[in-house]
Amino acid sequence: MEKDSILLVEHEYQDRLAWTDFFENRGYDIQAVGDGALALERMKNNEYDLIIANDQAPGLSGSEIIRKLDGKTPVILVSSNASVDQAVEAMKSGARDFILKPVSSQILGAVVGRALGGGKSNGSAKTRTKSSVSIITQDERMKRCLDVVESVANSKASVLISGESGTGKELFARLIHNSSSRKDKNFVAVNVAALPETLLESELFGHEKGSFTGAINRKIGKFELANGGTLLLDEITEMDVGLQSKLLRVLQESEVDRVGGTTPVNVDVRVVATTNRDVEKAMADGKFRSDLYYRLAVIPLKLPPLRERSRDVLLLADHFIHKYNVRDGKNVKGLTKNAQDTLLNLDWPGNVRELENTIERAVLLCRGERIDHHDLFMEAPPPAAVPRQESISSVSSTLREMEEQMIYQALDQTEGNRTHAAQILGISVRTLRNKLNEYQTRT
Repeated sequence: MEKDSILLVEHEYQDRLAWTDFFENRGYDIQAVGDGALALERMKNNEYDLIIANDQAPGLSGSEIIRKLDGKTPVILVSSNASVDQAVEAMKSGARDFILKPVSSQILGAVVGRALGGGKSNGSAKTRTKSSVSIITQDERMKRCLDVVESVANSKASVLISGESGTGKELFARLIHNSSSRKDKNFVAVNVAALPETLLESELFGHEKGSFTGAINRKIGKFELANGGTLLLDEITEMDVGLQSKLLRVLQESEVDRVGGTTPVNVDVRVVATTNRDVEKAMADGKFRSDLYYRLAVIPLKLPPLRERSRDVLLLADHFIHKYNVRDGKNVKGLTKNAQDTLLNLDWPGNVRELENTIERAVLLCRGERIDHHDLFMEAPPPAAVPRQESISSVSSTLREMEEQMIYQALDQTEGNRTHAAQILGISVRTLRNKLNEYQTRT
């Protein structure tokens, strides 16, 4: 089967290179150009499944490309400095989605997957789907979480989703948005841990021109961009305590103060926050305000780790086999009994994300009709699976030690450059940072 084809129109050189690498590594057929006029030439001779266009691209802006295409190809617009009105007009003009840079790789991948129709279920009766967001489970605790989402989706109540990295917190946040009356408005996500405090305040609340060195234009913050819709605050417990008080005021008053501004701006935003930390410990340590916690956790959702959802492991594995069969043109029939036993007896410290990466690799490596034990690992596989109650502690310990060793070796090779180390390891920078924090806490 052919790969999904993407035309990237991006005049900023570094972003063009980084995004091209991102999509190539995920199996897309990606072509990149630096201006809109050249993009039109490419479109005359090629058909694309998706166009991603910077709205400030020279020659022909992203909005002009949308008008030229007249709905023939979905277009995602990208901007570094857009107002709320511009974002709304972009969606009204026919843009499939709107991205404000900088953007995390997780969000970029999710937006593109949604535009291309990715992430849909394979027809399992145990899948809860809403507007291209699928939660596949037969675990009772996960089902209860899904029931809560259905019950509260149309309220404005804030939701705090907790759980380990890779358990699906952002997926639940999107499901909340897509199940609500706000689904036709913007879903805006901010990774709190990815930005220093000084930049995060401007990113969330915006700033006025001249409010600080480098503020050459007015910037609309993510709260204003999400007006009428939903704002995801990812890794909320990483926010500086000083900024937490400003966030609390926004949630209480439904208005934001731009940095350097003189007049508050009213906003109507439903906030969903996520964390992989122990929030009660963070409050006890003085790192997270209890009043902010109670304001965010009107609806608390705690997602169980995959190691406690053994019934979901093979269900999810089958789903990912189908997904990567379709993407890579493979015809893998399923898992051998040996492979099933192996998957069921692993600890999955990276949870569903780690399982998906394992199956993606196995589908590519598989040379027979079914994935076997040796297809699951690039290196020598762990010892043969034995009943979980007898072996899980030792297997877990060994895997965690191997993981920690690999991460520190990658950091040594890159002289401490976390971005390069994450690329070598095939994980996100956020995951790498979370793992390092975990090791430091343990010591």
